Amino acid sequence: MPHGQQQGPFDIKRALLETYAVNEQMNQHLLENLDERSWRAIPPNGKGRTISAIAAHIHNVRVMCLKMAKAPMVPKQLNRHTLTRKEALAGLTRSHHAIETLLTESLATNGRIKGFPPDVVGFVGRLICHDAHHRGQICTIARETGYPLSAEATIAMWDWSKLRKQCGLGS
Repeated sequence: MPHGQQQGPFDIKRALLETYAVNEQMNQHLLENLDERSWRAIPPNGKGRTISAIAAHIHNVRVMCLKMAKAPMVPKQLNRHTLTRKEALAGLTRSHHAIETLLTESLATNGRIKGFPPDVVGFVGRLICHDAHHRGQICTIARETGYPLSAEATIAMWDWSKLRKQCGLGS
C-alpha cells in the first residue's frame, strides 16, 4: 500500500477523534517542555495572563462548553492563581477525555452538540482553534520572558506522526 494511504473507506468519525487527540497531545507536549520559571512569569508589558492562567483558561473554556452541551462528564474548573503545571496537565487530560466522550456520543447519534451549531465538526474546529491560539500565546510569553522552548521541543510540537504515535494511534 502506498505511503499515507489507509485500508478501507475513509472514516471521518475516527479521523475527527484522532485529530482532537493529537491537538491535546500538542498541548501536553508544550506544557511538559516549558521551563518551570516561565510558568508564572509576568508578560513583559505587565498585561495579560501568565502561562499558568492561560492553561487554566483552556481547561475552563472546555468545562464551560461541556456544561452548555449538558455533557455527562464535566470536570471541575481550575484555579488560575494557584495552578501548578502538574495540575494543569491532569486537568487538561480530564477535560480532553470529557470532550472526547461528548464527541463520541454525538458522532454515534445525530452529529450535533447542544448549543454549538452547526455540528460536531464545527465544534471540534472551534476547540482546536482556541487551543492553538493559546499555544501561540504560551510560546510567545515563554520567549518574551526569557524562557523560550528549545528548538527540539518546538519542532516536535509539529511532528504530527510522532504526536499520533504518542497518542497510541500509529503513524
